[in-house]
Amino acid sequence: MKTLLKMVGERGYDFSGILAEAGLDFDPLNEQSPGYRSEVSAMQYSRVYQNVLSLLQDETFGVTGSELVAPGAFRMMCYCVISCENLGQAIQRASEFYRTFFDERSQLYANFSQEFARVGYRTIDRECRPQVGPADAYGLSVWHRFFGWLCGRPIELKRVDFTGAPPANIEKYENLFRCPLYFNQTNDLLYFDSTCLAWSVVHTQHSLREFLRTAPYQMLIMENDPAGNNLSAQVKAMIGHDFSEGFPSFEMISSALSMSAPTLRRRLKREGTTFQQIKDDSRCEAAKLCLNRHDLSINEVAMQMGFTDPSAFHRSFKKWTGQTPGQFRRQLRRD
Repeated sequence: MKTLLKMVGERGYDFSGILAEAGLDFDPLNEQSPGYRSEVSAMQYSRVYQNVLSLLQDETFGVTGSELVAPGAFRMMCYCVISCENLGQAIQRASEFYRTFFDERSQLYANFSQEFARVGYRTIDRECRPQVGPADAYGLSVWHRFFGWLCGRPIELKRVDFTGAPPANIEKYENLFRCPLYFNQTNDLLYFDSTCLAWSVVHTQHSLREFLRTAPYQMLIMENDPAGNNLSAQVKAMIGHDFSEGFPSFEMISSALSMSAPTLRRRLKREGTTFQQIKDDSRCEAAKLCLNRHDLSINEVAMQMGFTDPSAFHRSFKKWTGQTPGQFRRQLRRD
């Protein structure tokens, strides 16, 4: 978040309103600020991100050092790849998109071998390799999580290369990527098993619209541990958080996962859950996110969750959380 706020400040804007809108009562850039916290919630970060994006009309996805791609580029690339059948096709199309419209500094490099898929950025100026910074890691991490989101499951990285020198706080980067890190390399690259390239893209234009509206919230909260790689996580990713137009049917999801409905039901049962439970959990998470938005009344939240009767939403939310929507919202404001 500090990178985002510095970007706002460097362009001459006051970011105090952005912090207030996100419910933050301290200056994240000043560790001496009263009430300072080193971490904020995924919801708060996403609100800061969305407000910065709106203010600057700029997208910070796909950063390469301090360079940013043109406004709207990531959004348009998403619509280009969402119809791909699998991850390999999606990466190739994303690479072609950036290669067609942008110079080398903003292009996405992809190279597939029998063993590894390598995705990242080429380096133009190989004479200047400063110490690796947050922006370098952020750009690669966003792509890593975006690829996982497309497939509805986390991708285990085998190694990550950086062109820069090792940072002072290398542990932070090790925790972020959970794999061996190599510095002073030729390119900034993610390495993962080539078998992942055959994974199906499980999202649609409908779930993509919601993803872009709340970005980067869904990437921040998604399971990033390959040990959590299970079918229920994929189903949850396909359901998403936008229910204003209803739920995808069980048959639609089983078809997208290339299995019969009885097989999907049986495999979810082995994981200790059901389609209905996953739907309830997804709707509960989405309701909590919407209740954190000051511009929505509780009745409007109910409508977005697919409830035509607000009282039914109140009953369901209390069943899920033990609190009414009003109680939950008041607690959010106190926190």
